[in-house]
Amino acid sequence: MNPNEITIFAPDQYYYDVKDQLKRHVYERSVRAFAAGDAARDAIKTPQALKKRQQWLRNELIKSMGGLPSSSTPLNPRIVGTIQQEGFRIEKVIFESRPKAFVTANLYVPDGITTPRGAVLFASGHHPQAKHVEEYQIVCRYLAKAGLVVLAQDPIGQGERFSYYEKSLKGTTINCCCPEHDHAGSQCSALGDSLCRYFVHDIMRGVDYLCTRPEVDPKRIGITGNSGGGTQTCLMMMCDPRIAAAAPGTFVMNRQSYMYVGGAQDAEQIWRGMTALGWDHEDILLAMCPKPVRVLAVTYDFFPIEGTRRTVQRCKRFWKMLGQPGKVDLVEDVSTHCYTRNLARAAAEFFSQHLLGKKVTPRDEDIQPIEPSQLWCTQSGQVRGELPGARFVYEENLDRLTLLTKQRKQLSQKKKNDWLREKIFAGRKKCDLNLRVYYTPRINNLAIQAGLWFSQEDICNYGVMFRDFRQSESKTPVTLAVWNNGTQAAADHAPWIRKTCQAGRAVLVLDVSGMGCLEPSILNGPSAREFYGALHKLNDDLFWLDDSLAAMRVYDVLRAVELIEQWPGLDSSDLRFYTHGTAGMYVRLAALLDNRIKKIESVEGWKNYSDWVKTRYYDSTDIRSLIIPGLLKYFD
Repeated sequence: MNPNEITIFAPDQYYYDVKDQLKRHVYERSVRAFAAGDAARDAIKTPQALKKRQQWLRNELIKSMGGLPSSSTPLNPRIVGTIQQEGFRIEKVIFESRPKAFVTANLYVPDGITTPRGAVLFASGHHPQAKHVEEYQIVCRYLAKAGLVVLAQDPIGQGERFSYYEKSLKGTTINCCCPEHDHAGSQCSALGDSLCRYFVHDIMRGVDYLCTRPEVDPKRIGITGNSGGGTQTCLMMMCDPRIAAAAPGTFVMNRQSYMYVGGAQDAEQIWRGMTALGWDHEDILLAMCPKPVRVLAVTYDFFPIEGTRRTVQRCKRFWKMLGQPGKVDLVEDVSTHCYTRNLARAAAEFFSQHLLGKKVTPRDEDIQPIEPSQLWCTQSGQVRGELPGARFVYEENLDRLTLLTKQRKQLSQKKKNDWLREKIFAGRKKCDLNLRVYYTPRINNLAIQAGLWFSQEDICNYGVMFRDFRQSESKTPVTLAVWNNGTQAAADHAPWIRKTCQAGRAVLVLDVSGMGCLEPSILNGPSAREFYGALHKLNDDLFWLDDSLAAMRVYDVLRAVELIEQWPGLDSSDLRFYTHGTAGMYVRLAALLDNRIKKIESVEGWKNYSDWVKTRYYDSTDIRSLIIPGLLKYFD
């Protein structure tokens, strides 16, 4: 069989628009959840009801991220250098948020402080230089010039904290910021965690550090940041009651408006199951009520300004309910995505008013950044390879894996299977398969059929059947083939298909959801299986719904077993599976729930998820499609 001789007819040529079905399925489920969330917030009519939602929200969010690490370990802070500026000094600080998890930070301390005063924690957005990039220096200088103590710290994978920096290469092997976050965050997901648990904890320990400083009043600590720093600000607004005022920048919107934009988000911005619970960005704001909040936004952002405006407007009534109508507002600037000088000035005025008791407007001409490397806390500009024993999320995941492995051994098989069954079947609407079979031209000695069927009410699966033409009129035992890229990769497996058919078996090559001919249309640039491509984005939306593409695909495999009973000319009494590559995990998981799946031949697949979590460097292509969050709590 020459690969060039195989022609696969896509099912949307004749029967169904499969390119948009996955997107429609995910969006329609999400919209129903968004509406339920709006209704739940609209039903809040009393301060007691508001307080109840605030407490519920905090508990559910922390549970979603896998809980928070302990904050009982010593910070071991060190001041490794000081730069004197006009009106303030900048201290270079290193502290440990967890043992050997070194956080690099700059502390801006105004001159002449005689009594404790208000402080602001600045959370850096997704920029490689993080705390010391000029854009963020400018914000910190506005705040310091307004008289506030400011702590600007590097997040995981940014600034001086590249997790995959190799000293021998003098560079990083995984790109910083979003790619690194996704690389480590995907492994967190399999453990039932979210990368944001470490982002939140680092910021919480930053607050702990501020509380140790004699210049700072622990009851007057605020937080701000934009983009990824806006994410961290919002997380702290929900998770840490110590925050006295907040100015989240270029992040607050609403989930529905951003979903339609079609963009993916960073790993720490995906909060599993929260959409299913009716959560939305309004909950970020109401979590702070009645404390002061100033939302910062730009009109030309990829985070839709219309979502921002709707969220702020709908939340104002909560502050009015508690007698503080003037303590929440929205400040906009005409710009693309960044923390502009106008927003920095607005933040300085906001925090000085609420944390210092007087509104201060710094002079723009006094705000000039310095060369970024002057703010490094390490000599090389990177913690990894310079500070002995430095730990990152990879090492945290290894510890979590060891703990889960011990706990998993104590679970009964029934409890494990019940959990998996819930993940695979929850929210699915079983329907008639409604099989359609059509014929394609014979290739050499192979008779070929293609089929389309419904796995769920609004989700079609597809497959191509090969068998020796001499057996095309008789009942034939069948092998279901599941491999990466499904029917679109049939030519790559041509020798195996021919050999299997010559041995008297039919071969049905499956396209499960989003695979092969069912791969979704491109959204926002990258191809479907690339980083931030359509499958990445839609799978993240499923994570928000406490679902996953992997769970959908396992369900598809189970429905395909039922399909064999209906496909003409097949003998279901001798059903086998052949898998190749990572897609074989869908079949192995399905076999745990259906005793009809007894014979599986796996080639070049994963042995288990634990080995992947233990691998510092792995092929991350389409990795999210293999993860059922929390799987390693129950199976390996």
